[in-house]
Amino acid sequence: MITTINRVRLATLAVLVAAVPAFAQEAQTIRVIEEPAVNADAALTGSRPVDRIVAVVNNDVITEYELQNRVRQVAINLRQQNIELPSMGELRNQVIERLILEKAIDQRAKELGIRVDEQMVSASIEQIARNNKLTVAELRERLQADDVSYSAFRRQIRDEIMMQRLREREVDSQLTIPESEVDAYLAEEAGFTSGDTQEYHVQHILLPIPPGASDREADAVGDEAENIARQARQGEDFGKLAAAHSKGEDALQGGDLGWRDASRLPSIFWQAIENHRTERNYVTVVQSSGAYHVVKLVDNRDGVKAKLAGVPVEQTHARHILMFVSDMTPESEVLSRLHDIKRRIEAGETDFATMARLTSVDNSATRGGDLGWLNAGDTVPEFESAMNRLQPGEVSEPIRTQYGYHLIQVVERRTAAGDATRSRLAARMALREKKLSEAVYNWQRELRDRAYVEIRKDSF
Repeated sequence: MITTINRVRLATLAVLVAAVPAFAQEAQTIRVIEEPAVNADAALTGSRPVDRIVAVVNNDVITEYELQNRVRQVAINLRQQNIELPSMGELRNQVIERLILEKAIDQRAKELGIRVDEQMVSASIEQIARNNKLTVAELRERLQADDVSYSAFRRQIRDEIMMQRLREREVDSQLTIPESEVDAYLAEEAGFTSGDTQEYHVQHILLPIPPGASDREADAVGDEAENIARQARQGEDFGKLAAAHSKGEDALQGGDLGWRDASRLPSIFWQAIENHRTERNYVTVVQSSGAYHVVKLVDNRDGVKAKLAGVPVEQTHARHILMFVSDMTPESEVLSRLHDIKRRIEAGETDFATMARLTSVDNSATRGGDLGWLNAGDTVPEFESAMNRLQPGEVSEPIRTQYGYHLIQVVERRTAAGDATRSRLAARMALREKKLSEAVYNWQRELRDRAYVEIRKDSF
């Protein structure tokens, strides 16, 4: 993945698919309807032939077949991440809450007239296949092997794109970062010590306090958080606990926030671990407005931190030619064409810019493949590593990344002063990332709480 502000340079044809939102909160208007008990373990085997309604969300329904399919997909994903499965009842409960939220979001998107055409869905699936080094046909075979319907997979991708568009409209576009906050952030950056480069691997479990809860009910949530933390300290797998109990959007990914420096952690998480930053597997409980959080500091490491304006940085001026592997153009043909282009350039028969204009599928082709001046971290690791090994004027061998195959040419290198505009943009992005998670949660919680929901008893 391209990691900095120039990430679009090598990804102009990539379609970004947002993860399925998974924040969940018990609705204030839920009717429970009695139904005969069901063998829930059948959800993983898909052995139930009879469909039935398990929940109603406003004017839409969730069926047993739909629930079983999603539970099966989630179970497969958890196993692929080596996360131990929670009990079937807990897993079905998590998945039904996700489906309820998805229905509410889908209804809101339709209300606003947001649509996703089939061409965009196909393009997204092609990108997913490329990112996994598969063809679309191979992806379909993989889904079939996992007993996942391709039509259901397309529907899920369509829903995810629609959710992303709706979120961009109702959340992302409303999020503002005042200049004063950027100024304060940069001032703090300038005062950092050698600890600047530390990154922290953090996991969390979110336990919301129901709106209007009494003190006793809020304390009960706090007691649950302490009990979960105690299990984690005793060696229980944190990913399993998150999958079973967390109401966060990353619950079914084990509550994993990945590696982040202090500036990119939610403030309450950083305050919770700040005095224990060198301790591995440190677990604590912290309360925010409206929720309790179980936070685990898995580990810490030295990270690469963006440099402040005025500090010299090494830059590389580079060009590239990008080609895709597809059913029409197999990998062997792409490699043969790129090797031939490299040979012709080195023989003086043509020049790199001309061949980029004629053959590259990236939008930089109109500029002769020119990517401009690149800083460390502006491109994906495979691209940057190959580029750094080149001398000015030299052309690389074909390099494979998640976007396709590249030929790279280094034009020149220089040492330049840091760009103040770039530093301000990086600061704004970091501040936005910190605020966006909470903003998305609040938005999803409002949608979920406004929904009229009927859950059929014994569906879990």
